[in-house]
Amino acid sequence: MIPLYKLKQLPRSQGLRKISRIFAEAEYQMSLGKPLSADELSYLGELVELLRQDGSFSPVAVSALRRLGIGPGNKDGELRRTLNTVRHILLAETGRQIADWDFIDLGGRLDPQKIRSPFNVGAMFRTAESFGAEGIYLSPLCTDPTNPRAKRTSMGCTDILPWERLSGTSTLEELGGPFFALETGGTEIGSFHFPQRATMIVGSEELGVDPKSLETADRSLGRVSIPLYGAKGSLNVSVAFGIAIQAWASALANT
Repeated sequence: MIPLYKLKQLPRSQGLRKISRIFAEAEYQMSLGKPLSADELSYLGELVELLRQDGSFSPVAVSALRRLGIGPGNKDGELRRTLNTVRHILLAETGRQIADWDFIDLGGRLDPQKIRSPFNVGAMFRTAESFGAEGIYLSPLCTDPTNPRAKRTSMGCTDILPWERLSGTSTLEELGGPFFALETGGTEIGSFHFPQRATMIVGSEELGVDPKSLETADRSLGRVSIPLYGAKGSLNVSVAFGIAIQAWASALANT
């Protein structure tokens, strides 16, 4: 562990890169099923507090950091999501593939060759517009649709389909609902009753839909899942979204 006083002495960009790497290693450790020790949790919590004291982050990043907490009371899924969020805030802040989703490979390295979120966001805009969606809501830390790669992949649909970014204090309930989540553990897509009008919640490529949003969906229309039969057992998020919205559009066309 690098002492905090040494991190404070480093140039800001260098210090943020080192902190990002620390969070990446902790996230990778958890992905292998190895719990973090009390000392490691305490250290990571101190790093989050150190980041909160940095006055140069964007308002969105500041809001996200203020909501994050690391400690013994965190559940594994909640803790891994927190580590993931901090890591991506730092990746964006240091200009390393800004707002991209970097994936951790089996060697613990961040693999820049994986599919990145600007392409996913652009693909989802194009698919949503093609199947008649009214608009898209973006989470606070989602890639901006004006990202050149998102715009290119969307084939202009980021300029056609209305979108709105939710603030860090917004809740899904404020949108009015109803809601359903595209997530594992739900009703198979062939049996799901698609509503005439609703908001589909789609999560991140790495961690899926966050727990609070899942709770909102479960209190509303529930979850829809895509059955998979291959060894991989997972889909790219934009592909999964395309399957779900096509099934939704088809269900409405046949009513």
